[in-house]
Amino acid sequence: MSKFYPLRVAGVRNETRDTIAVTFDVPAELADSFKYQQGQHLTLRATIGGEDVRRSYSICSAVQDNLLRVAIKKTSGGMFSTWANESLKPGDVLEVMPPMGHFNVQLAPGNAKHYVAFAAGSGITPILSIIKTTLNEEPNSLFTLFYGNRASSTVIFKEELTDLKDTHMQRLNLAYVMSREQQDIELFNGRITKEKVEHLLQHWISIDDIDVAFICGPEDMMLGVSAALQEAGLPKQSIKIELFAASIPKHEHKPRAFDPAVAHDTEVTVIMDGSHTTFTMEKDKESILDAGLRHGIDMRYSCKGGVCSTCRCKLLDGKVDMDVNYALEDYEIARGFVLSCQSFPVTDKVVVDFDQAE
Repeated sequence: MSKFYPLRVAGVRNETRDTIAVTFDVPAELADSFKYQQGQHLTLRATIGGEDVRRSYSICSAVQDNLLRVAIKKTSGGMFSTWANESLKPGDVLEVMPPMGHFNVQLAPGNAKHYVAFAAGSGITPILSIIKTTLNEEPNSLFTLFYGNRASSTVIFKEELTDLKDTHMQRLNLAYVMSREQQDIELFNGRITKEKVEHLLQHWISIDDIDVAFICGPEDMMLGVSAALQEAGLPKQSIKIELFAASIPKHEHKPRAFDPAVAHDTEVTVIMDGSHTTFTMEKDKESILDAGLRHGIDMRYSCKGGVCSTCRCKLLDGKVDMDVNYALEDYEIARGFVLSCQSFPVTDKVVVDFDQAE
């Protein structure tokens, strides 16, 4: 089962003209199911225009807040985000999946580290959760945030960030980068690009002072920032990335050419909630997720774009080709984890286990 639970919307607040923060009322009996780590996300589900629509949104509250809250930015053509911004109100009930995601690092009160984050637009959502939680959990650690926007009016959580800065004056360094609003310091004008980060590392922050870097925003920004940090000497394993599905181009799978005289069906077994379900599908024609849904299995998914990791599972037998992957890190792939929405079977037998997804 996908394990969606009905949660009542406790509050809806406009953060900017096109972004709302949605707070959920979590009943006591579901408190354990909805405990979260900083940087995780929720998959929301609603019926819109008769269509079952699912989308993932990052939690923007600190772990210590004991408050389940996400931000939803209205995107052009976004069915769920448009509906939520225009229609969602307190008292409404949404189907919500428990928190998922690995966009974080383990914290410890004795740490004295310097964390750096690069965010653009709605990429601030998980970053805010990470910053607040870290500053609360690690009193000797520092945090620097570079936050890119078009102008001051589009800054999400501006008041909250200001309050956070006032509370942690000596431990939080906050720098806004504006692409359409001139600022006094030229370095903070424009977009957050590879070149911009190179200049920041030369004039504003030393790569040797960075323990962990978090990046969240559009794909081109993510790749540019990551490249600049690695070229400057920050190890890849010290860079954590979170990409939103709305910011990536659509990908169309191109099946391999098989000999028509040879049978190329594959037997797929899906393990979920202790149950084993087996079906047959054609090799490399459709993803395991789509084939499973077609066979009536209530598979976990959200974006279907290889971004959110909701469909993460472990490959126990056989081989698959993954078209794109923005969610899994190298060590996870080495341990056998795959994204079922991007996994196309290429062997006669494939077994995937959703119960070992964590």
